[in-house]
Amino acid sequence: MRLSPSAGQSTVPGPRRSTSRQGRRGRPAPNGDRPREREREERREVPGQRRRRVKEPETAGGRRKQKPKKSKGRKVLVWTGGSLAFLLVTGCVGGYLYYQHLNDNINSLADDGAGTGGFSKDRAINILLVGTDKRSGDGNEGYGDAGSLGHADTTILLHVSKDRSNATALSIPRDMITDIPDCPTTQEDGSTKTIPGTKNVRFNESLGQQNRTPSCTMRTVTKITGIKLDHFMVADFNAVKTLSSAVDGVDVCLAKDIDDPDSHLKLSAGKHTIEGEEALAFVRTRHSVGTGGDLSRIELQQQFLSSLMRKLKSNDTLTNPKKMFSLAEAGTKALTVDSTIADIMKLRDLGMELGKLDVKNLSFATTPVVDNPAEKVHTTVVLNEAKAKPLFAMMRADQSLTEVKKKEKAKVAARLKGPKADPSDVRVDIYNGSGKTGAAQKTLTWLQNNEGVLKSSQLGNASAVIKKTTLEYGSAEADQARRLADIMGLPASALKPGKSEKNAQGLPAMKLTLGSDFKEAGEPISAPSKAPEGIQKVEADKTVCAK
Repeated sequence: MRLSPSAGQSTVPGPRRSTSRQGRRGRPAPNGDRPREREREERREVPGQRRRRVKEPETAGGRRKQKPKKSKGRKVLVWTGGSLAFLLVTGCVGGYLYYQHLNDNINSLADDGAGTGGFSKDRAINILLVGTDKRSGDGNEGYGDAGSLGHADTTILLHVSKDRSNATALSIPRDMITDIPDCPTTQEDGSTKTIPGTKNVRFNESLGQQNRTPSCTMRTVTKITGIKLDHFMVADFNAVKTLSSAVDGVDVCLAKDIDDPDSHLKLSAGKHTIEGEEALAFVRTRHSVGTGGDLSRIELQQQFLSSLMRKLKSNDTLTNPKKMFSLAEAGTKALTVDSTIADIMKLRDLGMELGKLDVKNLSFATTPVVDNPAEKVHTTVVLNEAKAKPLFAMMRADQSLTEVKKKEKAKVAARLKGPKADPSDVRVDIYNGSGKTGAAQKTLTWLQNNEGVLKSSQLGNASAVIKKTTLEYGSAEADQARRLADIMGLPASALKPGKSEKNAQGLPAMKLTLGSDFKEAGEPISAPSKAPEGIQKVEADKTVCAK
């Protein structure tokens, strides 16, 4: 959809102007002029050929526009909170007035320093998407808790890899018991108040409770996962209703009949296209699917969001101006975002980055949890650290939960395959590029005393702090590199074949530069290459029928 920056004048031909003096001045012409007028009219009996004027399409405001010489419109892709919906808008649509109109639709709140200050094109993107149970909006009186301040009812951490080749959308159960940290929060008068943290409470209390804002939910998620977030986007019940209607419905599948009086969902087994109230009922239902708990509801939501994203990425949506305008209105009205991105142009830039992702390389996953052992009747869950920690590490390291770039990954992984030298034959110089004081010396001590790598030395700080640990080596040292990688838990991507350097004795030595990913000597640097067994996940490009 491309529109000119401003609406043009109407090109509809008006009635032919009269040439008589009466027509020009509104009074009768003198009698002496009548023969001359008849002569003129006779000459006009056969009109000359006129240029044909083409009728131009109308803009959304009803005015007609001139055909632009060159459109400057660009597609925009925005993720909405809670519903995780892709929103496609057009940059500079309808000129400044429409741009300003969309801006005015957006609500914003401060992130209170909980985020990075904004996404960047040269690193991974992390966005917190929150759907609240607040009953604001027309027709929502029958849903949720009448006294709710708007808690974190649905929470998804969207992680998009640095190279935009893959993404993980991680659902965080609302009933997971966790610790909420202290939260500096901007007040209405502009002052800052620190809301004290709370231990061993439901995750959903990170928003709304004690007047906590989404910035507090950001801090809580970072505390749980170790992932620093760039932005938050929040929406209430209306987002699901309006966005699903804007695309003329979302396709879902049920393996059985559902009649849930709590969510008001009544659907037969099979495939359905749902929108509006029915779509909201679908993502809210839980008692009639799976085990009847929040985890089963998360599965339904993931199915719905996967289907919605496929619909939004389809040509049926991208080439339909009516849907594009509907999405622009619905999406901007549904959003409350952090103030660092509360502008259509900034959302456009974010959308351009997110738009590089292929849906088939997006995985929905659920934070691994187990029933709360402190309860006799299980109504809450706690983090399953054995499975959660490696999953969080994979996300931090940009490891995909889908099979992506198989050939490239196989080529890099091959660096770890082959014979390994004896630790006593490993010769390496260690540099500290981690930014952590004493990291090189601690690593040297550990390698010599615990691992038998005696031909090692530390040469102080690297020329600059680097993000990732690297091991540079020559072809003759490949077996040594594999051994050191095995000892230190280095990923294949850390190995940089090339040339070795000479050590103080003039002998060839590998060069190990510790990066910011270095934690402690003896702690593996690499993230798992495979997701833990048994975690709940679904691929965005696959249709799953709810059971």
